[in-house]
Amino acid sequence: MVWLSASLVTLLLVSSILAQPTPQQQKRISAAIKNAAKNKTIDWTQFVNPFIGTDNFGDVCPGASVPYGMAKFTVDMTGYAPAGYVVDPTQQVRGLSPLHDSGTGSSLGSYGNFEIMPLLCPKGFHTCTTTLANRLRLRKKNTDDASPGYFTTTLNNSIKIEATSTRRAGLERFTFPKGSKPYFVLDLSNDLPNSFHGGVMDIDPEAGRVTLGGRWQPSCRSFGPGAFTYQAFACYDLLDNGNQKLSEYGVWTGDTFGLDAKGLGQTHLNLSVNLIGAPYQSGALFSYANNPTEINVRVGVSFVSADQACANAESEVGNASFDDIRQRSVELWNQKLGKVEIDVGMTDPNVTEMLYSSVYRAALTPNNATGEAQGLFANTASPYFDSLYCSWDTFRTFYPWMSLHSPQDFAEIVETYIDGWRKNGWIPECRSNNVPGWTQGGSNGVPILADFAVKYHNEASTLGVDINELYSALLTDGEVNPPEWNIQGRQINVYKQYGYVPYAVLDTSSTGRQTREGSRTLEYAFNDFGIRQVAQLLGKADEEAYYANRFYRNVWDPSVTSDGFEGFMQKRFPNGTFSFQDPVNCSPKDKNQNRECSLQGDNENGFYESSSWEYSNFAPHDTAHLITLMGGDTTFVKRLDHFFKEGYYQAGNEPSFQTPVGYHYSNQPAKSVDQVRDVVYTNFGIEPNGLPGNDDQCAMGTLLIFHLLGIYPVPSTTQFLILSPFLPSYTIHNTELGTSTTVTVEGFDSKSLNQTIPKGASAYVQSVLVNGKQTESRCHFDFYDTFRVGGNITIQLTSDKNQVNNCAGSLPDSLSTGGWATAR
Repeated sequence: MVWLSASLVTLLLVSSILAQPTPQQQKRISAAIKNAAKNKTIDWTQFVNPFIGTDNFGDVCPGASVPYGMAKFTVDMTGYAPAGYVVDPTQQVRGLSPLHDSGTGSSLGSYGNFEIMPLLCPKGFHTCTTTLANRLRLRKKNTDDASPGYFTTTLNNSIKIEATSTRRAGLERFTFPKGSKPYFVLDLSNDLPNSFHGGVMDIDPEAGRVTLGGRWQPSCRSFGPGAFTYQAFACYDLLDNGNQKLSEYGVWTGDTFGLDAKGLGQTHLNLSVNLIGAPYQSGALFSYANNPTEINVRVGVSFVSADQACANAESEVGNASFDDIRQRSVELWNQKLGKVEIDVGMTDPNVTEMLYSSVYRAALTPNNATGEAQGLFANTASPYFDSLYCSWDTFRTFYPWMSLHSPQDFAEIVETYIDGWRKNGWIPECRSNNVPGWTQGGSNGVPILADFAVKYHNEASTLGVDINELYSALLTDGEVNPPEWNIQGRQINVYKQYGYVPYAVLDTSSTGRQTREGSRTLEYAFNDFGIRQVAQLLGKADEEAYYANRFYRNVWDPSVTSDGFEGFMQKRFPNGTFSFQDPVNCSPKDKNQNRECSLQGDNENGFYESSSWEYSNFAPHDTAHLITLMGGDTTFVKRLDHFFKEGYYQAGNEPSFQTPVGYHYSNQPAKSVDQVRDVVYTNFGIEPNGLPGNDDQCAMGTLLIFHLLGIYPVPSTTQFLILSPFLPSYTIHNTELGTSTTVTVEGFDSKSLNQTIPKGASAYVQSVLVNGKQTESRCHFDFYDTFRVGGNITIQLTSDKNQVNNCAGSLPDSLSTGGWATAR
């Protein structure tokens, strides 16, 4: 997640207004949920609301896409619109484009290349409004609509825009007012972050084809360094298999200072980067003969060449109709959404909609660009996924969710990470637009690879992953210091030398922004734990012991007091003394709204996008010892209670994810259930503002999935904490393993579905049976005993909170108490 400046947040909150999507969309979803029990075959896509997260800085792309599609078709809007689309009806449409990310934290966005905008030019070709500022249009009220594989809106000049897609291509359909002549402007240079670095466009009027492509430099305006550029290409087929005929065609170029030149009949543009300032705007302008009402345009995209973009359109769309492509997309989405199956008739409608909308977004990204790799990855034999945006966001819940049901998808993405190590020397941390992004904390590809290894080492070879090579990649990130660790790897040299990442240290062998010393130490230690887990798996006892270090303890300062509680994580000088920072800094209670808390050079807090109040709870592999540091169970529980009551919890950011379930580790799981209910009903919903902030490649959405299903993962392990499901039953299907696991909630009480569980409502876990056998603890179970083998899990609930506010067995694992002693 990227921290927005206080001034930008204020501006956006002031301008926040009601959502744009048509009310008919929600009526359609509600009707589908209501009628589902009557249908023999369920279309899971009918329960998905793609507009959840398109307001309140959720940065979700509601555009037409297939699962992990490289192409995502939606309109690009003015204002704050990182994913192209926003619901705010005061913002204007720039055009429809085929490349987007979803849930990214960049305030300027990424992609948005090759915008096409339908126009009405009643006075002819030379009067068309081609430049970005001149072609902007508002939308008609309540005309936005979307479902998996489909997007539509209508401009205020009554031109309707629709799109559907394949992995690297799609179809666009435009409906014009009757009797008008359809014109289109196709933009070569403008993308969302305004990063054009030169390109070429050609029009073939006989074939009715426009090819265009170039280079862009997004990261300098997005989430990464400005040292990198990427290439992208598109192919627009304009004749709809001979059913449409061009009338006029030509090129245009312009700027914001009066240049607005058009070349009727010209077919070529070759533009370099404008070194003196903003790029010239340029592209194609064309119209259709015979005033047709409906225009269909086939689009292909590629990161390799314009020819490949055309080949993608020909192979993936061919002569298929718009409705055919849309139906194919629905079928692909049902395969993904059907991985989790519920009794819709017995489930709360809002829970159904939140669940399937989250499962949907969890398969929107990363973008599968296999066969489209460029630069060092050109012609790689490995799968290639773009928009690993970012591992710091996704290791906690996104990939553990994928591990439950889709090991083949997981393996392909893991192989992408390993291939990054092969090509660059270190595991990639954050990649978008095919170029590196910033490292936010540790090397958090490590826990992603470790999570795969501990769960699927038996199938890894069949799934295309070499576990020994995976381990070599992990070791590199744990042993080898990159010369520049802002974009990959870790500042391992000083971390190992001091046992923590020191503040204001002399580092003569590597370069990086020396901030976030507290949070980097904590994350480095958890990264080490991931290496430890795979070392154990492979029988490497020495390395298992070495990477089971306790370095996170070295930034614990017992002398710091805040709100009457003693002991907090702090950054630390090389000489061992601590550099005091108020634990309130960068929390929601921080009164200094101008304090820098992200990657800025003047972030002096010692933590990334969070406070010491939050990060002092972060040691997922050894929470038991954190409790000891804080003074024991009683103090720890009081501290957590205070943490939530006083508003230190930040639902919209990843360091907060595990905190609500922390009560499990102090043997009070019923309090975790209470807190999770509060988190869900305070922060999530079915409206466009139904996320507490940036979706972060569905990190938020997958957190919600786990909360709704009543379990929570411990990354890099096979352990899941047991909570209280929000629905009476569900089944997780794992096709590759050939297993189905059904969770049945006995004593489920719909009255418990509230922010505060009413007295007498059944919501607390009394017992857990796995395939008829009672679990050793009602606080946790293991992947190998449950979802790996399939079968039945029965969770018995009770309303007697006090009776069951303990684990009735072992607490969740921690290294300091002998946890994770053997590999599964």
